Amino acid sequence: MNNQISILSNNNQKKRVETIVAMAVYHADNVVWLKEAMSSITTQDYRDFLFVIVVDGSVPKVILDTVLDASKQDSRIVVAQNSDNVGLASSMNSAAEFGLSFEPQFFVRMDADDISEPNRLSRQVSYMRRHSYIAVLGTGLTEVNENGVKVGARVMPASHKQIARILPRRCALNHPTVVIRYNVFRDGYWYDSSLMNTQDYFFWIKLASEGYVFRNLKDRLLKFRRVNNFYKRRGLSKSLNEFKARIYAIIKLKQYSLYNVAYAFGVLALRMMPGKLVKLAYKLDRHLLERFGKH
Repeated sequence: MNNQISILSNNNQKKRVETIVAMAVYHADNVVWLKEAMSSITTQDYRDFLFVIVVDGSVPKVILDTVLDASKQDSRIVVAQNSDNVGLASSMNSAAEFGLSFEPQFFVRMDADDISEPNRLSRQVSYMRRHSYIAVLGTGLTEVNENGVKVGARVMPASHKQIARILPRRCALNHPTVVIRYNVFRDGYWYDSSLMNTQDYFFWIKLASEGYVFRNLKDRLLKFRRVNNFYKRRGLSKSLNEFKARIYAIIKLKQYSLYNVAYAFGVLALRMMPGKLVKLAYKLDRHLLERFGKH
């Protein structure tokens, strides 16, 4: 697939910014949630950023009009479009590559159906400024339903040691919450654009194996949309890729153990079963994450 990316709107006048915030939009996004997601970024108490929105292929007119109208109201919003639907990994790589010319320090992930808390960027950016050895910083999140009502929470292990130890069993960062130090990209590390899912899991494993340092804040700085079909949406492809990622982590991080291998096969088996058992697998994942995060 020979994707071409084009800039549809760019009213920015700045030559340098400290941060690039990147979000992908695709044809099935909910316009109401999209507006909430964009507003949660443009109203942040931290302001030194460009908000790069990548329209991933063909989308309904109402979605395209929504992001273009927002760019007219805020010069920090840059709208780009892929000629084809190439997925999140490729879209994030394109946004990061576009941002390089502004000499930024930080790359912030955002999803089109989530809501960042007003202090999210200031909290994460200030933490990254103070801790120059950290390459990737995630946070906790609050899970909300279709109506924005809280239905759960997810707080990940805090220290690099805990995160790296659990990677063969679980992706221990909430992808929509992360800030990545731009040096990661400058060093030549990018998302695997061939992956249409689990791209973050493989990325973290690769970075951990190369010695980059991770950290999670306990603060819940993002509202994550967990809709009714959350468990069904995982699908066979995602389940298989997660299994491959777990095996990849065992090998790359040299964490060979019967428990890690059994865990990988056990979760895959559960994910192949009916919806209720898939839900059980998700809860088991969460329980073990919390258990091992404490040790």
